[in-house]
Amino acid sequence: MATILAIGIATLDIINTVNQYPQEDTEIRALSQRICRGGNATNTLVILSQLGHHCTWGGVYVNDPDGQLILEDLAQHHIDTSNCRIESQGKVPTSYIILNQRNGSRTIVHYRLLPEFDFKDFQSIQLNPFDWLHFEGRNIIETARMLERVQQIAPTLPISLEIEKPRPQIEQLFNKVNVLLFSKAFAQANAQKFAYNKNDAATFLRTMQQLAPKARLFCTWGAKGAYALDTDGTLFHCPAYPPSQIVDTLGAGDTFNAGIIDNLCRQQNLATALNHACRLAGKKCGQLGLSISTT
Repeated sequence: MATILAIGIATLDIINTVNQYPQEDTEIRALSQRICRGGNATNTLVILSQLGHHCTWGGVYVNDPDGQLILEDLAQHHIDTSNCRIESQGKVPTSYIILNQRNGSRTIVHYRLLPEFDFKDFQSIQLNPFDWLHFEGRNIIETARMLERVQQIAPTLPISLEIEKPRPQIEQLFNKVNVLLFSKAFAQANAQKFAYNKNDAATFLRTMQQLAPKARLFCTWGAKGAYALDTDGTLFHCPAYPPSQIVDTLGAGDTFNAGIIDNLCRQQNLATALNHACRLAGKKCGQLGLSISTT
């Protein structure tokens, strides 16, 4: 059991389930609607908490009904929010999500009017209690300063970094962490920039290893499962574990990341961690929400 701090965002998710994705300039009726907390970092913490870890979130929220909904959900999952910054004005990041019942795909329109958690906020956190730090790959300049602070005051503290979306200068973060968690979307979006085959996860990881030779690398690859590359160049692959019916893919990547962090905190090898994460993500795709059984 580890004590884990994650830096990133929490969102308000408004999820409309539809029979099929609508054509542009049409009107359809939603089959159902639910409003819940989302956000990559906090989704990962919710899974990690259920796996037995002590979890803390570092982020920003607004002191309004939407912010309270987020706090209440995190409290139900025993996640410490005492290191968060509270704003009196603004709008919590809100994702308007169309969930296609036929194939479980999700389409997201995101809106935010809230500052990011920054270096000054992070500087006030005492790192001594933590066994693992996890960051979203966003707010690049401030995140780089946070990672450099960790290197200075707690150089042996393991750090994982989620790389979901292409962002300017995000590569400068890669050599500052121990574990990189890439998405297929990031890999395919950067193929031309780094000159590799966008359909070859192995080539992508080997290219990224040149930027972060001391990090263990992971990349999800949709229906083909996921890949990992160890620091010695050993490549691992695990097939996907699809459920009998895909219900909801929202949060599957965050669940995968939690599975990796969970097993690495337990000193498992990369092959075991990869298999564990793929199984968790597959199970999540077969259900609504992030409640998992640990039995």
